Order: sequence, then structure tokens, then C-alpha cells
Amino acid sequence: MSNSYPNVIHTHVQRQYQNLKNYCAASTKQSYEIEKVILATNFTWLISGYRQHYARHLYLLTFAQISHPWRSGMFPCNEYERKFLAQHNPGTSPQKAQGHSPRITPTKYRPDGGDRYIPIRQSSAEWATRFAAIASSSPDTPNLFKRPTGMQGASTGASSSGNVSNAQAAPSATAIDDSRMDSAAHRALLRNELLCDNIDDIRADLEGFDTGRLRDSPSGGLFKFGQRTPTKYGDASTSHAARCLFGGPPLSEGSQRLLKSPRKPQRKVPKNPYKVLDAPELQDDFYLDLVDWSSQNMLSVGLHTCVYLWSACNSQVVKLCDLATDGDSVTSVQWADKGDLLAVGTNKGITQIWDVHAQKRLRELTGHSSRIGCLAWNTDLVCSGSRDRVIIQRDIRQPAQYAERRLNAHRQEVCGLKWSPDRQYLASGGNDNQVLVWSLRRNDPCQVYTEHNAAVKALAWSPHHHGLLVSGGGTADRCLRFWNTLTGQSLHSIDTGSQVCNVAWSKHSSELVSTHGYSYNQVIIWKYPSLQPVTKLTGHQYRVLYLAMSPDGESIVTGAGDETLRFWHVFSKIGQQKVVRSKLNLLSSIR
Repeated sequence: MSNSYPNVIHTHVQRQYQNLKNYCAASTKQSYEIEKVILATNFTWLISGYRQHYARHLYLLTFAQISHPWRSGMFPCNEYERKFLAQHNPGTSPQKAQGHSPRITPTKYRPDGGDRYIPIRQSSAEWATRFAAIASSSPDTPNLFKRPTGMQGASTGASSSGNVSNAQAAPSATAIDDSRMDSAAHRALLRNELLCDNIDDIRADLEGFDTGRLRDSPSGGLFKFGQRTPTKYGDASTSHAARCLFGGPPLSEGSQRLLKSPRKPQRKVPKNPYKVLDAPELQDDFYLDLVDWSSQNMLSVGLHTCVYLWSACNSQVVKLCDLATDGDSVTSVQWADKGDLLAVGTNKGITQIWDVHAQKRLRELTGHSSRIGCLAWNTDLVCSGSRDRVIIQRDIRQPAQYAERRLNAHRQEVCGLKWSPDRQYLASGGNDNQVLVWSLRRNDPCQVYTEHNAAVKALAWSPHHHGLLVSGGGTADRCLRFWNTLTGQSLHSIDTGSQVCNVAWSKHSSELVSTHGYSYNQVIIWKYPSLQPVTKLTGHQYRVLYLAMSPDGESIVTGAGDETLRFWHVFSKIGQQKVVRSKLNLLSSIR
């Protein structure tokens, strides 16, 4: 082991360190600065192997010879060191120039400051040490430092390109926890700045990485290092040193791209529906609500005068009712929370309550003078919004004459109704371009939002952020607007570019889905609060007027005037977070 790589480097560093001590003794004026440099280099390196010893030696050597080129005779250089110094200080040379004598005799020292000392800039601590990785199949390249065969496990496996051939399969992005992502990003950033590896994607660095286990190289020896090919000053090999010495961006281009890259890879959403059903006579009317999905995995669809039930478990279809005998048609359907009762709104302003298991009509509630375009359940309370501008709230357990509460505030047709997750507040949208928030215990709205410029049908309360409401406007508005109903403030808004027909939050993450009409007829998945689109789904030929979510929160069904129902897998349960609401939150209720 006397000729092994670590022993050679250790001996070389000891010799040069002794030269530094002699230099400090001869020049007491600069000893303080030299000691600072020595201390500055005594930090823990994240790059592995024995390269750090040689890199540290080159750094100290560079300081001494750049600051005092006339003392270069005290520090003997080999060919590799001379080229290193020539790259990082083109104006000086570690050897004396032929035919020139030093301006000041190196054997004399002037305590009055005759030796002009020009310190290097502090940013030069970001020096660039370049070790070119040599392929094992290139016998013509000089092999200066070849690691012994018995040391194959002593390196981290970080190459100058950031890639290792035949690496083990990378774990999926969802399986990589945040700590490993942070560690990989930190490691890649250091390699970019110290070794100029130019890593701009940490996923390549994560391949095969596992704490406590090192990657193997198919060629046996993982690294061989040698001299670099001489390059012109100003190219990629010297840009890092020039950037440090002459002020440029604080980080290299690779590091800037790395920091701007997404923290996690973008989630992939299937572009095509996994199921398509025919829905003949599905109305192309913006003010109707004809599709809903129950907690018992049953889909209800209103087709002209009939209501059909489709089981997502066995794909069986059942015809629940037909209103043709009454000369009426279906305008809205809505499941109760338990999934055993279905409310059906009609064109004549009647609300029917059906027991789907017995296929029997339980109640028939009147009170509206025009069509019922939206319905909303709150346990045993059912609310209906009508073209007559009235919202009626009823308790189906009591007789109709005692359990009715009428809410009058909209100036035009009521288009949308949604209860908050805590069941204390009701949001309503109307053709008067308003969004109203009602308390369960009051007959007048506690909040009014008037920023929309078109009818508001799309409404959804966030299950992850207490008091957060999103609403979408029609063709003249095209915006999604987010409201903090606890304070009454408008939070965000985004122009979607087309009519917003429906909106719904994911049950598992801070994402939401919106369906659109004129002019794109598409479905968009959004990230919140960045409001960046995750993906856009197309396939419907008409406005995507209807939207419902599966009970597991992973799939949605959309309906359009092209008389089709399309089922999409858009959300995932991976990464689900439990929402903990603090008892100390002062804004726990709408004021």
C-alpha cells in the first residue's frame, strides 16, 4: 500500500503543508490570511473518495501562487498543477519567465509593506476543481490516478456527467420522500458548484441511490482520473472561474436550472376516458343538473322525462321513473348523503323524493313556480333553486307546511347550490352574476360576491382549506374565482378562456377539476394555490355541462350535449394528507 493512491496524496499534502508553514514563518504579514484559508478548507466535503485531499492542496497552492507569484519557487509544481494554475490565473505562471528578473528580491522582506499584497476575491472560494472521468475503454489517455481494485466501494458513484450506465431501476417519483429529494438536490448543487458537473435534473442523480449502499460500476474500477485536454480561455472549462473572479451570476447555469425545476415530477393523468356510455336525449342546457354519483357507487342520469340508475359495480341499468305521464320532464337530480334517497327536480317546479332501493316515491314537494335547476342535500334537509329566483329549504322528516324556509336574494334564476363541508353554510350562484353565502340559521345572506360578469353555476367548497370557496362564471366571464368566506376576501382568480360549467375539488389533494363549454369543450385539472393546469382532457364534441365525482374520489364522470357520458381517472389517493384544524384558529367561522 506504500504506492497506493491515498498514501501518495497524503505524503504530497504533508510536504506542501510544511512548505506553507515555512512560507508563513518567512512572511508574517500574510500568515493570518494563509491561516484563514487553511481553516476555511476544513469543512466536511459531500463529494467522496480521496479527491478532497488533492483538491485542498491545489486550492492552498493556488492562493499562495496567485497572491505571491514571486514566491512560487517555494512550492514545486508538477505538470498537472501548472495547467490548473494556468486555467484559473492566465495572467501569471508558477514558473519564472525566461529572461525576466523579479521586481523585488525574494530573499528580502520589507516590514513596511514593500510586497504589495492583492487578496483574491472572497467569491473565489467557489473555485472549480475539474477531474475528467476517463472511460475504461480508452487506453491512449494517460492514467495518473487509478484507484486500486480493492477499494471499489469507497466512492459515492458521482460522475462528472451525473449518469452511471446500467444503474439500478429508479424508484417512482411518488415513492421518494421529501428528505431524499432535498438531500439529492443539495448534493447536486454542490457538485455543480465545486466540480462543474452541470446537473440540472436530480432524478438522474436519484437513480440507484440508496443510503447505506453504493452503486456498482460494471467495469470494476469506478473512477480513473487524468489530465484534461488543454482548452482555450473563456470556454466552458474556465467560465466558472471567470464567473467567480469577475462577478457574474452567483450560481452556474446548471444550478439555476436545477433550482427552477419542479420539486416533484408532474403527475401523469390518462388522456383518454376509461369508459364511455351513451346517454340519448341528454339535454344541452347550461341551467340544468342531470348527472350525480352517490356514496353507494350508483350513477343517476336524467334523460328528458326519465331517470336512470347505473351501477358502477356491475354496470346494471335501472329505470327509476318516467314523468311523461305527468307531462313533465327532469331538470335536476341529486343524491342524499347516505346514497339511499334521490331528489328529482322537474320542469314544473316539483321536487320528488325517491327511495331507490324500493323504487318508490316518498314525497312530492311543491312551492316553486318554475323549473328547478339545482338541488343540494344537508343530511335530512333538501334545498332547491329555481328559475323563479327562490331557494326553498325543507326538512323531509316533517310535514311540508311546517318545514319550509324560503331564501329570497337572487334577482334572476338560481343556477347552483353547494353546502360547505361542515354543513353550516350554503353557497348559491345565480344568473344575476352573484355568489351568495347563507348561514344555516339566517334567512338573509351573510356574504355577497359580485365580481363575476356572467351567470354562476359552478360552485365548490374545498375539503382541505376551511372556508375556501371557488366559483366559475359563464361565457362572458370565463373566470375561476376563489373566496375566503371566513374573512369575505377575494383570494385568487384565473381566466380559463372558456365558459365554466362545473368545478369540483379532489378529496385527496389540493387540486380541482373544472369542465368548460364554449369554446374549448374541455376538462382541466388545476393545482392549488399555484393555479397551474396539470392536464387538459378533451373528447366531448359539445359543452361539458355535467360533472360528478366517484365516492372514492379518484374518478369523475362528465356529460355533454353530444349524448355521451365519459369516465376519467384524474385523481389519486397517494399523498393524502389529514387536515387538522386548530382550536386556536380565530377565523373558524364566517363573521
